[in-house]
Amino acid sequence: MVAGRVVRFDSTRGYGFIAPDDGGEDIFLHVNDLLIPEEYVRSGLVVEFEVENGERGLKASGIRLPEGAERPKAARRHQEAARRAPMSDENGHPMCDVLSSDEYRRDVTELLLTSSPQLTAEQILTIRGALVKFSEGHGWVED
Repeated sequence: MVAGRVVRFDSTRGYGFIAPDDGGEDIFLHVNDLLIPEEYVRSGLVVEFEVENGERGLKASGIRLPEGAERPKAARRHQEAARRAPMSDENGHPMCDVLSSDEYRRDVTELLLTSSPQLTAEQILTIRGALVKFSEGHGWVED
């Protein structure tokens, strides 16, 4: 039995990822492996699960709430990401938005999952890590 937190879950597509509490790579989560109502699943939810080797990498199964955990309120479905208003300097020239490392990782993960769902968790982590390092070098990401 492994404990972790849901990093991301797309209820439309029926999958997401869990970050294990003991570290390591994020683990794939599919709606068919939930032992709790899908409406409970959202980023930050603490869960327990078994780990299996799937076709594309590690996969969570038997996903449930920890024993004694309070039942969460159902998450809103199909939440839209808040749009950021474009920013300009005093001369009206466009400025870029500097994100925290966590915001950037979350946005890159979403982009990779949406644009290329066949990527494995390992591939997503490798690509995301390279993009974060590149972005930090350009000052696009800050901690």
